[in-house]
Amino acid sequence: MPAAPKPEILAAFEAAKGFMPVEEGLALYAAAVEAGRLGLPLLEVGTYCGRSTVLLADAARGAGVTALTVDHHRGSEEQQPGWDYHDPETVDPETGLMDTLPMFRRTLYGAGLEEHVVALVGRSPRIAAVWNSPLGLVFVDGGHTDEHATADYEGWAPHVADGGLLVIHDVFPEPEDEFTGQAPYRVYLRALASGAFTETAVTGSLRVLRRTGAGI
Repeated sequence: MPAAPKPEILAAFEAAKGFMPVEEGLALYAAAVEAGRLGLPLLEVGTYCGRSTVLLADAARGAGVTALTVDHHRGSEEQQPGWDYHDPETVDPETGLMDTLPMFRRTLYGAGLEEHVVALVGRSPRIAAVWNSPLGLVFVDGGHTDEHATADYEGWAPHVADGGLLVIHDVFPEPEDEFTGQAPYRVYLRALASGAFTETAVTGSLRVLRRTGAGI
């Protein structure tokens, strides 16, 4: 039976702004609990307002490790004004730019999980370039262009420890989903072709892969 979050954690997840369906969140939580047994940090790329962070942080708390979350908090391509996923509430009235950091902090505070999370605020490739520690889990849920999805994979997948998990969100094989999910799909195929990862679970658009080899 996969590990499941307590009702109050699931409620905090559902209350937070974000786009991950519940069934995919439950699959992510189960993967995070499993990966936490390695005793290494759990990292996500793409924080937004902290919806998935709640699940990773609770799993990290249970394992006695830290959840790390990487985001510049200015929104990805499809969240900008004029696009379907734009939310005007995320715009800073002073700068006119998206700023999801305050909402993210409120999400963690409301869930009682602030002390279990380290927020790495900046662009994923810059942070990955100075990162040099192994990770129990890497959850890729950042930008959906080939440029950004590829950079997230190349920057963070090499840090997944042996036996650790690489989780990729928004994997859509259908060509009509080019904007929302084809770049993550291509990254997913690349991970499988590398020989470094073996798929262990599929839930909706969420793919869970285990590090079983040396190549990337």
